Parts: sequence; C-alpha cells; structure tokens
Amino acid sequence: MEVLQLLVILTLLLALLVSTILFSTIFQSKLPPSPMALPIIGHFHLLGPLIHHSLHHLSLRYGPLFSLRLGSVSCVVASTPEYAKQLLKNNELSFTSRKHTIAIARLTYNSSFAFAPYGPFWKFVKKLSTNELLGTRTVHAFLSLREKEYRRLLRFLADKSEAGEAVNVTEELLKLTNNIISQMMLGRVEEARAVVREVTKIFGEFNVSDYIWFCKHLDLQGFGKRIEGIHSRFDALVEKVITEREDLRKMKEDGERGRDEVKDFIDILLDFSKDENSEIKLTRAHIKALIVDFFAAGTDTTAIATEWALAELINHPMVLEKARKEINNIVRNCRLVKESDVPNLPYIQAIIKETLRLHPPLPMVTRKCIEDCKIGNYVIPANTLLFVNVWAIGRDPNYWKNPLDFEPERFLKSNEKGNMGHIDIRGQHFQLLPFGSGRRICPGINLAMQELPTLLAAMIQCFDFKLVGPHGEIMDGENAVVDMDERPGLTAPRAHDLVCVPIARLSPLDHILDP
Repeated sequence: MEVLQLLVILTLLLALLVSTILFSTIFQSKLPPSPMALPIIGHFHLLGPLIHHSLHHLSLRYGPLFSLRLGSVSCVVASTPEYAKQLLKNNELSFTSRKHTIAIARLTYNSSFAFAPYGPFWKFVKKLSTNELLGTRTVHAFLSLREKEYRRLLRFLADKSEAGEAVNVTEELLKLTNNIISQMMLGRVEEARAVVREVTKIFGEFNVSDYIWFCKHLDLQGFGKRIEGIHSRFDALVEKVITEREDLRKMKEDGERGRDEVKDFIDILLDFSKDENSEIKLTRAHIKALIVDFFAAGTDTTAIATEWALAELINHPMVLEKARKEINNIVRNCRLVKESDVPNLPYIQAIIKETLRLHPPLPMVTRKCIEDCKIGNYVIPANTLLFVNVWAIGRDPNYWKNPLDFEPERFLKSNEKGNMGHIDIRGQHFQLLPFGSGRRICPGINLAMQELPTLLAAMIQCFDFKLVGPHGEIMDGENAVVDMDERPGLTAPRAHDLVCVPIARLSPLDHILDP
C-alpha cells in the first residue's frame, strides 16, 4: 500500500513538472518575459506581503510588461503609462472583467457590482449608482450632510485640543467617511468601519486556494474561518438595515414622503427590487452586495488618502505653511473653508494629486482578460489576470522628476519644463491613475474629489498636529516624523494609526465651527 501511495505521489509530481514545462514552451514564447517558475506554486515565492512593491522590483529586472504564473493562473503585469494605455484604453474591451476570489464571492454574496463581469447587470448598476448615488446632482444634494460631518470632526478635535488629549486621527477619518456614505445609502449612521478594513484587507491577500486548482477545496491558510467571521458580522448589519427599512416602508404610504426629501439609496434599490418591469431584477443578495461594495469603497479609500495627505504635510512643514497661506487668502480665516472654495485653492488640489501619485489608496488596477489580446509581439491569452501597477507608475523616474519627493508644485500650471499641471486624475492621463480608467473607473470619483480637498483644507486651517509616539509620548524636533510604511491588502493604508494631539490655530474656534 505504501509503495502504491509513493507511486501516486511521484506520478502527480511528474504530471505537474510536465505541465510546467508545457506551459513554458507553449505560452512563454507568446507571453511577455517571465522569471523562472517553480512547480505547483509558479512565482508565488517571489511575492511579499506588499504585492505592488514586489511587482515593481520584478519589473526592474524583467521589464515594464512581464508575465507571472501564480499557481495555475497566468498573470501579466504592466508598469508604464504606455502599457497601461494599451491595455486599459486601446484594448479595453479585452480587459473588462475582474477575477473572483473565494473571499470576494462570499463577502459580496456572489452578486458584487465592483467585481461583476462587464455585461447587462454591471451596466444597469453603473447607471443606477451614477444617477442616484454618486452623480453630480446627488453629490450636490448631500452637501449639507458632508458639511455637518466635517464640523462634527472639527468640533471633536477642538474639544480634544482644549483638553490637551491625543486623538487617533486614523479612526476619526474612517468614522467621518463611514458616516457620510452610510447616511447617503441608508439615511442613517451605521458603524461599519472596523469590518470594512477587514474586508479590504482580505480582498487584497493571496489565497493559495484561489490559484492552485487541486487546493480549491482546502483551507491551507485559514482564510475560510476569517471569511466566515467577517461575513457573519457584515451580514448581520446589512440584514438588520434592510429588514428595518422594509418594515418602515410597509408602514408608510408613498404619498407621505416629502416632495423635496432626498431619497437614500437603499429605498431606490428596494423600489427596483419590487419593480416587475425593471430591466434587471434586483434580488436581496444584490442589495446586500451593493451595500458591501459602496461601504468598502466609500469608507476606506477617502480616509486613506486624507490620512496620507495629512502625514505628508506634517513631514513637510513648508508645504503645510504654503497651503495655509492659500486658504487664508481665500477665506481670511473668518469662516470655515467650504467645498465651493476648492476651485480657488489650486495648491490644495496639487497636494491631493501629489498624495494620490505617491500613495494611491488602490495601488493596482486589476482586470481579467476575456479574449486573446495581442500587445506588440506578445499574445495575452483569455483568462489571464492583468495587474497595472499604479503605485510603480507614479514613482517612475522616466516620467516624474524627483519621483520619491513630495512636491505638490509639480502640479501647478506654469510654463516650466516638465511641469505636470495639465495632468488630470480622471483616467485620461496614464501617468496618474488613482481611480483607474475607462468603463471601470471608480464611480465614486466625484464624491471623493469633493471630500478630499475640503476635509484636508479644513483640518489644517483649524489645527496643528503634534505627533504622539507608540508609548504616548509627544514627539518633537527631528523625532516628529510620520512613518510612511504601508499595510498590505486591496487598499494601501498606512501601517500604523496616526495619533496626534490637535493644537487649535484660531482662537476662538467657535466663530469658525458654528454654522
């Protein structure tokens, strides 16, 4: 019996070795250059926790377009604006899908909009979310909600400043963005920021069971238990929200709703789920998945970008002072900066662009090839995963002068050679793709670009921030430097929470913070 088992194992290993050789000989001539792969795992051994860093280092050796094999899954990695444009624009229809992982399928009820294939359902939800949640009209309609949340945060910081107490800025930014998207979607605040961070973290981790075919039903890394834990927590939240809203709708006649009342998104989704004439029948799973999608996207990424921007400003006091002078020139510190002021704050806008260049909240654009695609002399087969390394593109010295330096001035419009003031962040300039590009560009870009500059400007208008060390000590002088380490996951937040003591700059603050 032992001899038979040994023969089976040897046969399996031989089959895997043969398949590896066949993969190399059949596809390697068509695919871009690739490192030497190991049997079974392929190139998994070359990847560290921060995947975009690992792929960047590999691109320095194997070129701006190279291929990998992760288990039994073929992948291609692009690291220049030229290849990003070829793949995401010139051949966009070949890369309109996204890979589903076990975590994504489970946590989004296998009904996600963000990860759905390009087709009727995706088009329907994209149109619906643009028109009813994230479009210009709706974003403007929720302006007073955002202003209320800005002032709530600033008032909290003012109270802590008066008491001389430290604030976990990371948590407070997540609370603010959670509150905004929660009220836009659900009409009330639902606390979900902790589980949202867990969702985005596990979405970005590599689960061996997703990539090695014979491990599909094995939970080698303990992902299954984590996924079920996150799912049960989020499902309890969304089930409670939907059930309560359904009960409320039963008690109300449609005519009782105020004519000028802004309808929140869950009501609109429930309306479509009851509409027999709707082009797409929304199920309860669809509604739950959309809540997960928008909570994850609307909470995490905006908070991450704001925190990175504030961290960079703390580390660059001259940039911070220049930003404050611009704010003072516009509002004279007689009132709080508003979203309507942002067009007149080009330096604040440049700070946001520079932050998104160095610290894109989503460091990679990921797609799945749906048909064979020819790129130059290479052929990318259907079902190949595509990674466009946005993080690496934003730091490439071939396209950015002093790429590792935080220099917002590069985005100010001038006649200086090499100036990037003309570059937009809406997917048309492939040197800077924080929101992606094409049909699958982030639908929340309008909301994010209203929140980000206004929130950052308001915080630095009203406060200085003294860093607090890991043991609660105030950090001064040369030690007062925010670390710029990242945490792995689908998004790329700072590895450690930003804890500061806020110091009020304007005295008294009441005339600024009171509406």
